[in-house]
Amino acid sequence: MKNTFKKNALGCLFATALLLLTIHCTAQGTRQSNEKVVRTVYAAYEKQDWNMLKSVLADGFTFTSPVDLKPIDIKVYQQKCWPNSANIKKFEIDKLMVDGDNAFVNYHCWTKDGKVLWNTEYFTLKDGKIQQFVCFFGPGVGYPNNKAK
Repeated sequence: MKNTFKKNALGCLFATALLLLTIHCTAQGTRQSNEKVVRTVYAAYEKQDWNMLKSVLADGFTFTSPVDLKPIDIKVYQQKCWPNSANIKKFEIDKLMVDGDNAFVNYHCWTKDGKVLWNTEYFTLKDGKIQQFVCFFGPGVGYPNNKAK
């Protein structure tokens, strides 16, 4: 009976270790894939590739910023925000933090006319696509298509 208990205890310990390893690997894989999705946003702007960007936006996608306090949908986002891609030279991601289906990005962006922007953005992902995209920038800070400078 003592040997049976030891075998069962070792089996339970092994199963628990395997379960924890599986959970860790799954979480790590989700973090890496969500990070890749978020990085695709910046690559799409640098390459001026709308289809690349659209491929990572979920059905029901919304965007919010200090300019658009109410969330806008993908159609309005394409009309109002996507034209900025023509002014983007490059992004330098300073910090990208992913926690499950949430990501924060802090970056510097260089425009083709030499301006530098420093923004923070928050993403909510669902099933490997961006559901919500929120851009934060302070008062007086412009963005490439800002006409009221």
